[in-house]
Amino acid sequence: AKDDERRAMLAAFRDRPGETSDGRRIIIEGNIGTPGDAVRVMELGGEGVGLFRSEFLFMDRPDLPSEEEQFQAYKKAVETMDGRPVIIRTLDIGGDKEVPALDLEKEQNPFLGYRAIRICLDRTDLFLVQLRALLRAAQYGDLRIMFPMISSVDELRNAKQVLREASDLLDAEGVDYNPNVKVGIMVEIPVAAVCADVLAQEADFFSIGTNDLTQYTLAVERGNAAVAHLYAPEHPAVLRLIAMTAQAAAERHIPCGMCGEAAGDPKLAPAFVGMGVNELSMSPRRVPAVRKLLSGLTMDECRQAAEKLLHP
Repeated sequence: AKDDERRAMLAAFRDRPGETSDGRRIIIEGNIGTPGDAVRVMELGGEGVGLFRSEFLFMDRPDLPSEEEQFQAYKKAVETMDGRPVIIRTLDIGGDKEVPALDLEKEQNPFLGYRAIRICLDRTDLFLVQLRALLRAAQYGDLRIMFPMISSVDELRNAKQVLREASDLLDAEGVDYNPNVKVGIMVEIPVAAVCADVLAQEADFFSIGTNDLTQYTLAVERGNAAVAHLYAPEHPAVLRLIAMTAQAAAERHIPCGMCGEAAGDPKLAPAFVGMGVNELSMSPRRVPAVRKLLSGLTMDECRQAAEKLLHP
């Protein structure tokens, strides 16, 4: 009977756009790890891909993926989503994710170390290959580029500069690409949330990564069983940072999404909407339930949920 209920809910909510009961539009998307996962997002009625983790191309292999291989993978995801937005996060490795081909040194504190955008800005050879593939794939739909682990405006500007270099190279070679790609950042280090007003002037969109934001704000490594009980995305400090980020985005009129696991949590999603998060991206299987939940709440009720959690 549970299954029948779920099927009925899916049928009723799959093709409806996400919104509150009083008509505030909330885009509900799916997170994916491979191009094939996009099929599932479509089946479950996701309105796009809010996070496509590009790491799958780099892990569990002895060599690095070529531009062509990356291009084909991104193109496939974009074509599957048929005009809906697909936000692709540039290479986010280090921390707990290893890439043998890069032969990175073991670190004492990998989560605070050489990872994600820090590697890409250091190894621009690697970064350029990925950015070229992304720009080329962006001809086939609404592909958007998102930089992970941004901690300063300079970092964002430097990343955008490498993106310009990639497009200059494609121009020089006469290769077709889409020059008008939206570029956003993951807000997942507390410093990015605190400086969100400045970053919002340089980014086309924000996406809040609650997993890392929670871990860095509370100084709790989420994989560590001894302190796992302290890991709480609903902690008022984490929520304040989320509210600050959403407010900075609203002031600059840029979208503020969320793609961490908390985005699909029925206890938290309404509060995030109440804080001004207007795109929620989650594990595809959660899409119908979150859409149904929000359709039964007014924007005011979402704001009340936010207040309750921000000031317990």
